[in-house]
Amino acid sequence: MEFSNIEESKGAIREEKENGNEINEIEESKVRLMRTFVEREDPSVKEVDDFTIRRFLRARELDIEKASTLFLKYLSWRRSFIPNGFISPSEIPNELAQNKLFMQGADKQNRPVVVVFGARHKPYKGSSEELKRFVVYTLERICARMPAGKEKFVSIADLEGWGYSNSDIRGYLAALSILQDCYPERLGKLFIVHVPYVFMTAWKVVYPFIDRKTKNKIIFVENKRLKSTLLDDIDESQLPDVYGGKLSLVPIQDV
Repeated sequence: MEFSNIEESKGAIREEKENGNEINEIEESKVRLMRTFVEREDPSVKEVDDFTIRRFLRARELDIEKASTLFLKYLSWRRSFIPNGFISPSEIPNELAQNKLFMQGADKQNRPVVVVFGARHKPYKGSSEELKRFVVYTLERICARMPAGKEKFVSIADLEGWGYSNSDIRGYLAALSILQDCYPERLGKLFIVHVPYVFMTAWKVVYPFIDRKTKNKIIFVENKRLKSTLLDDIDESQLPDVYGGKLSLVPIQDV
């Protein structure tokens, strides 16, 4: 779970405010109010840092009631879905064997870069529950490797070679739900590249379930502008070599 020393997180938030970064006094006040409310409902919240509470607040436009509902639901989900506090590679052998998700380098804002290859997803080789565990395993590893002071990651979803055998609407919706409801405000930007026309059929089904904040972070990239678009956000020294950069891909389980 995304727990850390509470006093350290409060100090870091104060430092953000002093530095004129994203935090402001309204957010700081609402973090305190939300903490007071959710701690009454679930005493384990005392171990949750202020950054986590702030992410849930931001995901619900600083509406304390809505953010608290989402957060308490997340805590309950986490206790049942991840009773040991982590997902072991032994719980997701079929997903890891597909070798479809990688993490290396950082963008110009020092956010980790994650690459996923959609054509390597084989829904018939696993189960929906294993896919959910894989999504959680991936997000946990990404969050655990965030540089100090960073909360978000950047992703490149590469759909080259994607076809109907890779289509998994139920899986996409499950992954989206986990990202938006359990790891809100973790995604910084999503580049969707090498998009085949047939993918748009699946996209039209998934799109209505994407919340407004997430939609604003998604960019479809034209093939002819692929490298230049990625270089706007990611330095060549940090860009994966498959896109003309300098870094080799590293499987998520090896990070």
